[in-house]
Amino acid sequence: MGDAFYIAAAIAIGACLSLQPPINAVMARILGSPLLAACVSIAISLIVVVVVWLTGSKGAGDFAQARVLPWWVIIGGIVGVVFVAGGVVVAPVLGVALFFVCVVAGQLLGSILADQLGAFGMQVKPLNPTKLLGLGLVLAGAALFQKGNG
Repeated sequence: MGDAFYIAAAIAIGACLSLQPPINAVMARILGSPLLAACVSIAISLIVVVVVWLTGSKGAGDFAQARVLPWWVIIGGIVGVVFVAGGVVVAPVLGVALFFVCVVAGQLLGSILADQLGAFGMQVKPLNPTKLLGLGLVLAGAALFQKGNG
């Protein structure tokens, strides 16, 4: 499969992600707690991914190897909680679109740092003027989006 398929898949995933904060915000209002809503959302995610893992890949992998994972892999799970719980609280205040503009800006800042350092065993991909210009445009877009909200 070419890159076009994966780009389309990433866009579709992004579109699906945009639904999560407002849905979870409704759940938080009904349940009376943003953290309880985050717990329910993440529990649903766990159930779905376990079912997909067991049925789709027949439980492939060696769970016993979890004990030899580097300590820092827990950051991935923590970031998931921060996104879900943070989205429940922040998206209703900013609006879903501005929330995601800011999320994307933050992702670009973090990913540039990760690329620059070769974080977590990734290949080093140094910052260059073109990437810096792109980042500046995204940050300017975030500022314009906020100004348009005002």
